[in-house]
Amino acid sequence: MRTLFLAVVFAGTLVCLGGVTAQNYPTQPITMVVPFSAGGPVDTLARIVTERMQPLLGQPVIVENVTGAAGSIGVGRVARAPADGYTLVSGIWSTHVVNGAVYKLKYDVLNDFEPIALLTNNSQLIVARKSMPANDLEEFISWLRANPGKALAGTSGVGSPQHVMGVLFQNATGTRLQFVHYRGGAPAMQDLVAGQIDMMVADQVTSLPQIRTGNIKAYAVTSRDRLAAAPDIPTVDEAGLPKFHTTVWTAIWAPKGTPKNIIAKLNAAVVDSLTDSAVRQRLADLGQQVVPRDQQTPDVLAAFQKAEIEKWWPIIKAANITAE
Repeated sequence: MRTLFLAVVFAGTLVCLGGVTAQNYPTQPITMVVPFSAGGPVDTLARIVTERMQPLLGQPVIVENVTGAAGSIGVGRVARAPADGYTLVSGIWSTHVVNGAVYKLKYDVLNDFEPIALLTNNSQLIVARKSMPANDLEEFISWLRANPGKALAGTSGVGSPQHVMGVLFQNATGTRLQFVHYRGGAPAMQDLVAGQIDMMVADQVTSLPQIRTGNIKAYAVTSRDRLAAAPDIPTVDEAGLPKFHTTVWTAIWAPKGTPKNIIAKLNAAVVDSLTDSAVRQRLADLGQQVVPRDQQTPDVLAAFQKAEIEKWWPIIKAANITAE
């Protein structure tokens, strides 16, 4: 009986200590894993947001780039991390939707994480090397049709947004591309600027600075409306590829089982960061579209991610997009 009593007391003490630890959170630096290379869109966004989160949390938030397998290596590391709020992941549509249909993962993209907040939801840009002879999207599609299988299309990995959207672009235009997979959006964009590849369905963060300096050509934005950050670029509807509307969103998660009060503290820090006028301006300059405040809750992210999986998995499987 005495042994049973001590066991109950010990268990109760652990629960209390765990509660105290969660209440005092954070007491040490937090690691934000970015599953792509430094300088890419996810990395840039994470660094802007975490910079503002640090004074709010009272601890450093250290961005760590863990690349490979279209983000699944970094995301997998966070799935296996302790559920204490000190290891988070900044992921995107591809890492937390597409990879579940493309890769044989050792984790569940939906059920092995605690959602913290949805950050942005952005359209892409159809861009090409500066020396591409086509001057608009219709001419570019004609050039691709005249050169089947010759155009090199850069991606940040198998199943990445550039890859999936590139496959959909092929299907929509009756063209055939040769995909070149990189370890992130930044090195792919570097090769596009250098003329080593021909085109990308690219993110705004890495492409807009290169468009503004004239290093690459922009044919269209994959949204219904023109971008405030680049109003001269036509929409796909205006450019001759109607209804080719695509977006890629970014969000933050913690490992499954992270206490709810820790999730709440992290969410509050993210929301405050996205409210900050300086942060919003920096993101706007990059073409990042912050989601409305009522969409920045953990519950909204959970429901949104589930709906995206139900929408995209059948499309991806029908297109036979698989890891090599």
